[in-house]
Amino acid sequence: MILCCGEALIDMLPRETTAGEAAFAPYAGGAVFNTAIALGRLGAPAGFFSGLSTDLFGVQLAETLAASQVETDLCARSDRPTTLAFVRLTNGQASYAFYDENTAGRLLAPADLPALPDRVSTLFFGGISLVNEPAAATYEALMAREAPRRVTMLDPNIRPGFIADAAAYRARIGRMIALADILKLSDEDLHWLEGPGQILSLARGLLARGPKLVLVTEGAVGARAVTATEDRFCAATPVQVADTVGAGDTFNAGVLAALHEAGALSRSAVASLSPETLAAALALGTRAAAVTVSRPGANPPWVDEL
Repeated sequence: MILCCGEALIDMLPRETTAGEAAFAPYAGGAVFNTAIALGRLGAPAGFFSGLSTDLFGVQLAETLAASQVETDLCARSDRPTTLAFVRLTNGQASYAFYDENTAGRLLAPADLPALPDRVSTLFFGGISLVNEPAAATYEALMAREAPRRVTMLDPNIRPGFIADAAAYRARIGRMIALADILKLSDEDLHWLEGPGQILSLARGLLARGPKLVLVTEGAVGARAVTATEDRFCAATPVQVADTVGAGDTFNAGVLAALHEAGALSRSAVASLSPETLAAALALGTRAAAVTVSRPGANPPWVDEL
């Protein structure tokens, strides 16, 4: 099973009433949550771990996970509220206002960490869950605990406007990069972390810090996979874009689902991926992401839609 570890929240997406008034509609979301949903829909064995509320929004999140065949038995349930993220779309690009104080996800603590069953082969981390304490330190502790014996993947999915202490955040991401077998960044994330430079050069610099596979998405251009011996690029599938909510999260799921299908989700296998396996992972990631951006909100495809 691929266990996605991170935030679950409600995206309040902009809509318009029949009277023409501006409104917001609640949709289940969160970067790591979206990756779990996409994995389940792509047919990969998927689980989710987070601090999950028992309030009405938490029930919506749990029901949405179950409907996409994602296991939730490892979640830490509490009666604290659910995180809300109000979304603004400008030319299809999303910006966010988060309401996260004293929430079930934000207050996840080390005491909430579960013992993982042997069937968990892979852990995925990322999103805003790595920004604020105590949840951020809790996820880092889980990654450090499990990295020696399971595949770990990291996508920080950086939201600069949400980061109050950039130095502390950079230090945490640096430590987690060193633990990760697979690192995925958007081109914007890459430059935020590493500064200016050519994508391939910067990606190779990150390889030297620990990961065996670095993935870089370049929006409508496509995505790149870099290992010690390979540099592969896959062009994006052309589509009419509704919005980009969940695009990178779906790409992550496509990559992990393809690696699962290839039997490549072990630490030794990730360290020696073949060109064919890399190409298949990039292809599924970009194809799945193209479906997500073609429709409003984070609505990843089911496997029979591809």
